[in-house]
Amino acid sequence: MRRHHRAAALTTAAVVTLLAAGCSSGSGGKKSEDGGTDAAAGKATTPRMTVALVTHAAPGDTFWDLIRKGAQAAAAKGNIKLVYSSDPVAGNQANLVQNAVDQKVDGIALTAAKPDAMKGVVAKAEAAGIPVVGFNSGLDNWKELGMLEYFGQDENIAGQAFGERLNQLGAKHAVCVIQEQGQVALEARCSGLKKGFEGTTENLYVNGTDMPSVKSTLTAKLQKDSSIDQVVTLGAPIALTAVQSVKDAGSKAKVATFDLNKDLVGAIQDGSIGFAVDQQPYLQGYLAVDALWLYKTNGNVSGGGTAPVLTGPAFVTKDNVDSVAEFAAKGTR
Repeated sequence: MRRHHRAAALTTAAVVTLLAAGCSSGSGGKKSEDGGTDAAAGKATTPRMTVALVTHAAPGDTFWDLIRKGAQAAAAKGNIKLVYSSDPVAGNQANLVQNAVDQKVDGIALTAAKPDAMKGVVAKAEAAGIPVVGFNSGLDNWKELGMLEYFGQDENIAGQAFGERLNQLGAKHAVCVIQEQGQVALEARCSGLKKGFEGTTENLYVNGTDMPSVKSTLTAKLQKDSSIDQVVTLGAPIALTAVQSVKDAGSKAKVATFDLNKDLVGAIQDGSIGFAVDQQPYLQGYLAVDALWLYKTNGNVSGGGTAPVLTGPAFVTKDNVDSVAEFAAKGTR
């Protein structure tokens, strides 16, 4: 019980301190150079620097558009050449980080969805004198990996808060849909959900890169078990697909999700999705790039290098979704 009280308190603190910040084209395994955007309020006169942003984004996942747009805005403001690359395969992502080290960039911002794969390349960056910050995935591992700072959401606490909300709504049997097995942030969400939720929780693994497969797998699960009254998804595209699965299965289950996009906002407004937990990916991308500029320019280290900077969780419900819709339309939430 103490753990639940702590989770609620930390969640409240995170929500109170959240910053609202705004999408670009997706990537999907290819490397590109990003220029500035209109989101930058001004441009620094500090010397030009190069920052590599390396993520585990899968092709077509619009969540990463928000992160990339935030990173672009920070780059434009800080006179930074931003080089973005991504690959959902851990070994390939590590190779992309190694490429950045070989190119002698001034800083690297990366996601550690599979922390073990990042150990060697982060150590090589450190040996080369290149600062590395983490964001989005790897909250439990960023310090042991030798990263300078971390920006993101405590996924376990977010999961507990999610479960507590389901308790309030009277849910009894939840299925947590994980679109990438072994991804630490996603697993932590479902683990936290199990801690916070008083009902029955089970995980369902799907292939998040194949949406028709996601739909058929979830539909079959709902048809097989009519006691499931709550579907919990871990990404906006999965949530929107889950709504169709519920209809196809003739299920009475409700859908709620982690993460947000413009279409998901509309689904909350029309009631087809109950609520969403927003970790503010735009803010994660912005802060990760800006942190490297601040470190290079002033020696600043957010959180003193010992504590993560939390960007969520923030609950978006029918009661407050209209205030978020404006920013979602601009591609910043």
